[in-house]
Amino acid sequence: MSKRGASKHVFDDHDRTLIGLLRHDGRAPVSKLAEIMGVTRGTVQTRLDRLLASGALLGFTARVREDYGPGQIRAIMMIEVVGRNTTQVINKLRRLPELTAIHTTSGKWDLITEILVDDLAEFDRVLREVRVVDGVLNSETSILLSTI
Repeated sequence: MSKRGASKHVFDDHDRTLIGLLRHDGRAPVSKLAEIMGVTRGTVQTRLDRLLASGALLGFTARVREDYGPGQIRAIMMIEVVGRNTTQVINKLRRLPELTAIHTTSGKWDLITEILVDDLAEFDRVLREVRVVDGVLNSETSILLSTI
């Protein structure tokens, strides 16, 4: 078995319930999560710690309505990665808060990122930062004009 496969977290019903609750409210206190799940605070905290340590849970974030910032620029960027550097590229891209999501894909592009910035200057800076990441071979970016 590969090293990567050995560390993959296998979710049980409690894990799936916990992740679902966190998707609904990432700021919910451990005590509230425990009450809803019918388990102890210690059980919830242990599961949270394990999910975070294994990489199954990446962290907690605020979800903001897409129309919250009317001056914001939204875009998608398709990225081609050279060789077997995908994991290293993803780790570097995660450090850019303007990339609100990173998706692995099949086909011509290896990754698709969602970008959210306030203005064109910031958009230009983010594009340059992504393109200089070691392992990024090529990219194509499209600004999202409207959602239908």
